[in-house]
Amino acid sequence: MAKVLVTGATGFIAGHVIHQLIEAGHEVTGTARSASKGAALSQTLSAYAGRPVSIPIREADLSSDKGWAEAAEGMDYVHHIASPIPVTVPKNADELIIPARDGALRALKAARAAGVKRVVMTSSMAACAYGWGEARPNPITEEHWSQDKGAPDMTPYIRSKLVAERAAWDYVKGEGQGLELTTINPALVLGPVMSGDFSASVEILTQLMSGKLPGTPKVGFVVVDVRDVAAAHVAAMTSPAAAGERFLLGDRFMWFSEVAATLAREFPAYASKLPSRDIPAWMVHLTALINPPAKQLIPELNRERHISSEKARRVLGWTPRSSEEAVIAGAQSLVAFGVV
Repeated sequence: MAKVLVTGATGFIAGHVIHQLIEAGHEVTGTARSASKGAALSQTLSAYAGRPVSIPIREADLSSDKGWAEAAEGMDYVHHIASPIPVTVPKNADELIIPARDGALRALKAARAAGVKRVVMTSSMAACAYGWGEARPNPITEEHWSQDKGAPDMTPYIRSKLVAERAAWDYVKGEGQGLELTTINPALVLGPVMSGDFSASVEILTQLMSGKLPGTPKVGFVVVDVRDVAAAHVAAMTSPAAAGERFLLGDRFMWFSEVAATLAREFPAYASKLPSRDIPAWMVHLTALINPPAKQLIPELNRERHISSEKARRVLGWTPRSSEEAVIAGAQSLVAFGVV
């Protein structure tokens, strides 16, 4: 049994990491921007686990030094998962980039000072697969880094993930030497939400199921189930071979139209709300004016990005659920919580 700190404990991925750590017998502490979130989190975790679960919450904000040293004290491992995720594109990229980068460095510095064995940091496929234009590798692997040269697909969120992960590796190779780091780079994370207060990453499902889209744009993503992302975090924490490595996680690429068709088949009651036809690119631009989350789709139009998760399978013994399973489980949970 180990003492484990999970940052951003109230988040989508973090909830599943905490659940799996507790199931494996570890002693877990979380961080959140406000310690007052602890009671609601314990309630959520208990409902999901089907038994009473309560973890201590330490107050620590990505944008402040306060609380990080105390949170990391006495810990064997840290999962640094906290990072800002926008529902819409911010006007100023630094709103995302600065807290993502500085928060990662705060977590790493606190971990090193506390003598933590390893930090497992949640990065993203975003740090590997963007900014390449039409020259992007197929498939993308852990050897690749996104190219921050002003390409339209380098949105503020994508840049925040790239800058934060780069800063983390620079730190452990420089002044943070001796601290082990592993990064987990998932594709689009779907799968079951634990409560009605959920991550922006499942916005694709709420957009489709609530009838907000007149049709499906020619946009797609590689999909991964949140439970499998959590399993990779837990495996990477103690695997000797995972130290100093990045792991891309995803099952397969799905077009929006495939996601909509899967939902229509599995949830016939929602079939009338689900879009059944493709919409042209100009309509996506128009939709974005009245439905801001749609703005993030524009650089993705007609783009396929494929990744290889061979390394995670080989090194971590990782076996993911299918993309369809992740879509269906995510939708089932949104229906159960009355979100859609």
